[in-house]
Amino acid sequence: MSQSVSRSRYKGKQVVLGGASLGILCVVLFAGCAKVEHRHGEQRSNPILTSDVRHPIPLSPATGSEHRAVMLQHLESIQVIVNALVEEDYELAKGLTETHLGFFMHRQAMANQQPENFPPAYHDLAMAHHAAAEELARIIPTKDLKQILPQFNNVLKACVACHLEYKLRTS
Repeated sequence: MSQSVSRSRYKGKQVVLGGASLGILCVVLFAGCAKVEHRHGEQRSNPILTSDVRHPIPLSPATGSEHRAVMLQHLESIQVIVNALVEEDYELAKGLTETHLGFFMHRQAMANQQPENFPPAYHDLAMAHHAAAEELARIIPTKDLKQILPQFNNVLKACVACHLEYKLRTS
C-alpha cells in the first residue's frame, strides 16, 4: 500500500512539474518572440498591442547566429533541468544549472564572443541571469521544491527581462 501511495505521489509530482515546465517553456518562447514596448524600469504595456521596440544588439550575422545558438541552448537546458527535477535527479539538475546557465557559461560566452559588441545594460542582465542560476544550483541539493521553484522562477524572470529588452538585429 505504501508503495502505491509513493507512486501516486511521484506521478502527481510529475504532472505538476510537467505542467510547470510546459508553462515555463511557453513563457520563455513567447517572451523571445513577442512584440513588446518596455524600457528598463518602466511599466510594460500589453505586448500584443504594441510594436517591437526592443534594443537590437549590433552583432555580425555570424556572431548573431552563435548568440542565437547560445540562447537556444539555454532554453534546451531549462527543459532538461525541469525534467531532471521531475525525475528527482537533483545531481543532474544542479550540474546542468551550474554548467549551462551559471557563470561557467558566461565565461565561455565571453571567450567566444566580443563583449564590447554588447551594451552594458545587456551585460548587467546577463550577469543577473547567471547569478540567479548559481543560486538555483545552490538550492537544488535541498530537494525541497518549495525552495527550488521560487529560485527557478527567478532564473526565468532574468531570461524574460533580457528578452523583453533586447533582440538580435535582423538583416
